[in-house]
Amino acid sequence: MKILALVSGEYGIRHVANLRAHCPPGWSIETWKAPAAFPLIIDYPEDFLPPGFPPADLILSFAEHKAVAELLPDIAQLTGARGVVVAVDNEAWLPRGLARQLRGWLARMDVACATPKPLCSLTETDYKITRRERESYTSPVIAEFARYFGQPALHLTVDEVTRTVACAEVRRDAVCGCARHVAARLVGLPVDEVVERAGLAHHHFPCLASMVKLDDYNHDTLMHESGHLLQENLAEQLKPFKQARYFAPGTLSE
Repeated sequence: MKILALVSGEYGIRHVANLRAHCPPGWSIETWKAPAAFPLIIDYPEDFLPPGFPPADLILSFAEHKAVAELLPDIAQLTGARGVVVAVDNEAWLPRGLARQLRGWLARMDVACATPKPLCSLTETDYKITRRERESYTSPVIAEFARYFGQPALHLTVDEVTRTVACAEVRRDAVCGCARHVAARLVGLPVDEVVERAGLAHHHFPCLASMVKLDDYNHDTLMHESGHLLQENLAEQLKPFKQARYFAPGTLSE
């Protein structure tokens, strides 16, 4: 698969580095650094684009400016891409209304578009757009990417005698590499500590999703939502190994 990644700063650079380090054999990843500044209205997109791009099957936008979204239809046409994934780890980079417009523009070109918010909510069939809403998509090229990178999927092997984690296998990493980082710190932990310690490791990575509180996430942040997705994956697997705790009520003093 040929991938073109659009970057504008350290956020995108770190994501591309993780993809290149852990992508399947046969994937190729080219990058294009977006301009640092844009006018309020882009009348001529070609003024901000190079004469050409290498052919691509999939475009990944890690750009930290909403104006780049307006360039994506032209970039898709120039590359021949059949799928576009735009990271929404900060709503300022792709506001909700612009995300809907972008999906519509690309759909008219027969190009699939996913706008996962946060980026690590992407699966092979859908992605989050609010805390309680997921948007489905149909795209073989995006689904192939999401087999390996997106919503973290760790598989835990638990030693039932010691009730500790014997192995933590990364079946799908976050695009930034956070899931791999967390998995390496779970082996040997008692099952009762795994979820909390995973949350701490996630924050210490550090997660680069926004800390701005959003109404459509119940006034929570995308960084916390990212951590919840990882912790939920682990908590579900650990249910059979949890021990119920009972508390005897105390007595009132005389």
